[in-house]
Formats: sequence, C-alpha cells, structure tokens
Amino acid sequence: MTQGEGDFKDMDLELGKADSLPNLRERHILIVEDSLGRQKIELDKFVYAIGRDPKCDICLWSEFASRHHATLVQLSSVEFDAGYYRIVDGDLDGKPSTNGIFVNGRRVKAHDLENEDQIIFGFQTRAIYYHLKQDHESESSDDLEQTIISDRDNMETEEGPG
Repeated sequence: MTQGEGDFKDMDLELGKADSLPNLRERHILIVEDSLGRQKIELDKFVYAIGRDPKCDICLWSEFASRHHATLVQLSSVEFDAGYYRIVDGDLDGKPSTNGIFVNGRRVKAHDLENEDQIIFGFQTRAIYYHLKQDHESESSDDLEQTIISDRDNMETEEGPG
C-alpha cells in the first residue's frame, strides 16, 4: 500500500459528519463541460475518479485529459460542521495527470473546493463545483437550481486557460 492510499483511507473516519446537522441540507454538485457537452453530477459518494478512462466515476471526453486525471475525496470539517470535497491531481496511487489541474486559474496538486470554484482539466474540459447549503425551512429546491443555472450560463462566456 502506498502512502497516498493510506492517507485516503484514514480520511474515512471524518467522512459523513455533515449528515448529522439537524436543519441544514447540503448538496455538492459538479457541472462538467467537455467535448460531448455539459453534465450535472450530484456528488454523494466519498471518492470519485475523474478521467478519460470509461471506468472512471466521472468520465471526461477529451484527448487532453489523462486516463485518471484527478480524484475527488469527500471530507468533513469538525470546525464548521460541514462536508466538502478535495480535488487531487492524479489517482489514489499518487500518479499525477499529464497536464495537471487548475482551480480558479492556478495550477494545484490538491485543493479544498469551495462554492463556485472553477476547475480546468485541459483544453475545453472544465467544471464548476457548487456547495449548496439549504435551511430546510427557508429555501426550496427550485431556488438552488436557479443558482446553478445562472452561474452555469456565466460559464459559457468565460475563457479558461487553454
């Protein structure tokens, strides 16, 4: 077992604590855009493999993406009683992607994602991460969807690093 693999398994102890919040519902959504178009992915698993390989949980349709380009890992913050995702360049064995990942225009090896972070995997292959928190008594699901739709429209007009 490699060191990176053990590190991810140790993270399992912290996973899922956000589900215990009484009046707060969290949603983690990734909008991925590649050569086949756009897809909305509701993140609800602890680990996602992202890449060109059809066996990946999130498949990127781009010749510029590596077979195992990145990994998403769900973690929780005891300090904020909330869950979040960390994106890591490469696979769980520690092998980085060929072209790297960029979050908000900066190349990173790993990054704790925040609401509306923009991720570039390669030319014309990108994603926006949404971490939506909804008080059960205040907002409807339609309000959350409207936020995603308006931000997604902005995605079409912005240029990423090419």
